[in-house]
Amino acid sequence: MSAAAAPGDAPEDPLIMYVVLRRDLWASPDPDPATPGPWSLGSVSAQACHAATACLWEHRGDADVQAYCADLDGMRKAVLEVKGEAQLRNLGAKLAAAGIAHRLWVEQPEGFPTALATKPYRKSVVGPHVRKLQLCRVPVGGGEGGRREPGPG
Repeated sequence: MSAAAAPGDAPEDPLIMYVVLRRDLWASPDPDPATPGPWSLGSVSAQACHAATACLWEHRGDADVQAYCADLDGMRKAVLEVKGEAQLRNLGAKLAAAGIAHRLWVEQPEGFPTALATKPYRKSVVGPHVRKLQLCRVPVGGGEGGRREPGPG
């Protein structure tokens, strides 16, 4: 589905990009070599940016992406969270099965997935697939990690 609308159209069903992050990146209570956390706010933010930018670029010819990017002041994103890698991969598989274009960002050189972003869609299209996920509401400076810095970005 790729029904682009002019900025301001369909306010009840806006174009929105969903970005999903792994909570274990910043909230790993028991440091485990198999778990990549805890990461700083900047490092986690970089993962979200990588996923969103890659998804927009990969789908740059799509009418919804063009409409979304044409309204820079009206861009909407929802940042959601999942518990860890398994949930992120499961979400990616669920979206793929539903035909929802997205990008799973895999951090290199570590080779593990950190974030997922959907291309901009009408909220009614993707909303049902992410309805059970929580908004990412980690307080900045809340002491939930921030010691580990992965590579340059």
